[in-house]
Amino acid sequence: MADPNSGQNPIDLSYVDTDLFRLVSSSALQALLDKIIGPKTLVLAANLAGPLGLVTQVNSLKTNNAVTKMFWLEPGPLAQAERNIVYLCKPEIKWMKIIADQISSQPTSHSYHLLVVPRMTTLCTSTLSDLGVLGSLDIQEFQLGLIPLERDLLSLEEDNVWKKLALEGDYSPVYDMGKALMTLQRAFGIIPRIIGKGDSAKRLSSILHRLRRELPLTTPSSTPLEAGAIDSMIVLDRQVDMVTPLCTQLTYEGLVDEVMGIRNSHVEVDPILTNPAPVASTSTPSASSFNPSPQKKKKHLLSSNGDNLFAELRDKNFAVVGGVLNRTARRLNDDYERRHQAKTPAELRQFVGQLGGLQSEHQALRLHTGLTEQIMAVTATDEFNMALEAQQNMIAGVDLPTQENSIRELINQEVPLKTVLRLLCIYSIIAGGIKPKVLEEFKRDILQTYGFHHLPLLLSLTNLSLLTRSITTKSPFALSRKPLRLVVDDVDEQDPTDVAYVFSGYAPLSVRLVQCAIGKNGGGSGLNGWKGIEEVVKALPGAAFEDTQEIEETAHSRATTVPNRIPTTVVCFLGGVTYAEISALRFLNRQTPYRNLLIVTTGIVQGGGMIGSLMSENSRVSA
Repeated sequence: MADPNSGQNPIDLSYVDTDLFRLVSSSALQALLDKIIGPKTLVLAANLAGPLGLVTQVNSLKTNNAVTKMFWLEPGPLAQAERNIVYLCKPEIKWMKIIADQISSQPTSHSYHLLVVPRMTTLCTSTLSDLGVLGSLDIQEFQLGLIPLERDLLSLEEDNVWKKLALEGDYSPVYDMGKALMTLQRAFGIIPRIIGKGDSAKRLSSILHRLRRELPLTTPSSTPLEAGAIDSMIVLDRQVDMVTPLCTQLTYEGLVDEVMGIRNSHVEVDPILTNPAPVASTSTPSASSFNPSPQKKKKHLLSSNGDNLFAELRDKNFAVVGGVLNRTARRLNDDYERRHQAKTPAELRQFVGQLGGLQSEHQALRLHTGLTEQIMAVTATDEFNMALEAQQNMIAGVDLPTQENSIRELINQEVPLKTVLRLLCIYSIIAGGIKPKVLEEFKRDILQTYGFHHLPLLLSLTNLSLLTRSITTKSPFALSRKPLRLVVDDVDEQDPTDVAYVFSGYAPLSVRLVQCAIGKNGGGSGLNGWKGIEEVVKALPGAAFEDTQEIEETAHSRATTVPNRIPTTVVCFLGGVTYAEISALRFLNRQTPYRNLLIVTTGIVQGGGMIGSLMSENSRVSA
């Protein structure tokens, strides 16, 4: 079976074509713009620039859709706008107020259009009506849908979904995922079997059944491209496993996200790490192309497409990254030295032909060496290693009271609050809560050290059951540790044999659940489901279920079914997935040659960002 992480393109029949979703989103946007006749000014919300940049190019909108000017959606009047003004934003009250102010301050000769991603809400409609501009707007909905980040990874790229689902009770992202999965099923046929864990997962299954009744998948003019390509789906609510995202990731891509931050597949780097010379490119457009102002740091697209070194590094444990970089540097040096061995014109032509590839590899090596050095500056600190040691001990259940002292020491050292809270929440989840007196002491120390303005944050963590008082029974995590083999000793990070390598000894609970659901013989005979681990699954938060969708077989669906293809299982995360979990799932995929895994998520998350989403904007800066 072709490996999606090898940097080589697998054969067409092995994997579902995820690039289809980029085409669907891009075509939908262009169709909406083409309905507006004449030159257009596009006013774009900043938080949509990243996702939009992954599916379309600014130049194509200017060339093909008569978008002559582009502005950020921000307070203040629009200058020199075309007659047609098109707003593109999410349904948020702050955007509605800015749009209303701009319409009120502009001449009446303009024609106003609002494209809402993914759909309009009653609250936003009421706000526009109250501000007296609803009648001036032509409102259309734009389903951006699933965005392909990699060949095996699709994401809605929505922010703070975990917070919306678990804390605010806002289940609109589940509906958005349901709509996106309907698009997936239109392309690749009904997913006949759904296995899930978590309340949001159960809700998604119900939504899929409802949408299928309301919006039939097939019509005489619309039939699946490859019916039967996907035979099952495993859905996990993020609340089922909160330990994993709170842990510090130890894969290369995970640590890039932890240290520098990856947003919409882009990382901000010093310009010196990338090629300063302008080079024509047909690769995936970057979100930075929407930003007309120069920035101190340059946004770089982290993708295995065109960067074979990143494809090799991203899923590796960081401990072995230095060795890979050294080997690559020596090989490139040897390749450059071969120019001295070229004697004949034919040999010189051959070397010149290889020079472009060598320069690209050299540029990639410079970039990833620079990123590695920045990561090492963090991982070499006493603070990082003390926190990591406490984390690993807590996961293994080793001497938990001693870990309390480690957390106290980190508070005394005034390390970033996010680091402290991640450890404290891990401790609370694994230990089944913290003794009331000890918990109150921790809260007091945190407020006195970091400020009393963090009190709402502590209350939110309590409401999310991440920071709770101890219970008399064993925690679900402790009950799962042994049956699911969450702790693996003697992990070979250089040549791993288990998914536990991504956390140097801890196998992510979420990935173990996927592994059990697939089973050892989950090929043509289907998935194992929750058989054999019913008691463990029952102890974890949320509902567990297995559901089926009836397939309406037609002559066309039989004709489009590809014989002897490897079945695909969608692994869907509601509330986000970490890069470490993605790496573990790719490793699991390599261990199961009889089945492909397609990861679908509401977004990419990591512990610091999740804690940060619960803070006020002013608090995030100081933390």
